[in-house]
Amino acid sequence: MNFSLEITMKTDLSTLPKVKDVYITMLPGNNFKDVANKAKELVQSGFNAVPHFPARSIKNLNELKEYVSMCKDFGVKQALVIGGSAEPVGNYHCSLQLLETGLFKGMKIGIAGHPEGSPDISDSSLEKAMDDKKPFADYIVTQWLLNPEPITEFISKQNLPVHVGITGPLKLTSLIKFANIVGAKNSLNFLKSNASKALDLLKPSDPNDLITKLKNSTSNFHIYTFGGLKETNAWLTKNKYA
Repeated sequence: MNFSLEITMKTDLSTLPKVKDVYITMLPGNNFKDVANKAKELVQSGFNAVPHFPARSIKNLNELKEYVSMCKDFGVKQALVIGGSAEPVGNYHCSLQLLETGLFKGMKIGIAGHPEGSPDISDSSLEKAMDDKKPFADYIVTQWLLNPEPITEFISKQNLPVHVGITGPLKLTSLIKFANIVGAKNSLNFLKSNASKALDLLKPSDPNDLITKLKNSTSNFHIYTFGGLKETNAWLTKNKYA
């Protein structure tokens, strides 16, 4: 199994588990220079840094050029190019616009996948966007999910490797909260239908349940910790994943 991890600008790098690929979220309001410098710290600490490039959070071509250039100068070899926040702050409204600049040449590129759809875009538009982006990409990273059925179906339709988004060990109540936020409809229904079977809603979920169901479809998993880095560390160590 191959695991990657997603962190924020506030994450203390000394607390990271021994995973190779560490993604840096660029949240709305984050400065791209700070994200690039966080990537530099990761590279210097021996990790493969994968900064996010959210189109709707980048103002213009000059800013994009500077961001890409900084990352390359710092030894960054990989990037996740996504749409990002709902409202554009500048000239870009989709990740395809960033990819078409050609600035990412020489880097390994990931793009976003939405097996359960997105609250911000129709399914048909999502499918077209995916087809348009694939020529520029090396792999796909999905939103985090819990229901294996739409993931398996999604993977079967792709011609690129798929890294499946999962959560670290989280309480079921927390999972329901985050599923509502990201619009993961099928996973939300899956959670609610299984909640009555849970012995304790406050007991952390075990990601192994989903991993076991998907092991014949993919061996790549991308972990969203949602602040539960300590619990994720313990889970990775216990299962000898890191």
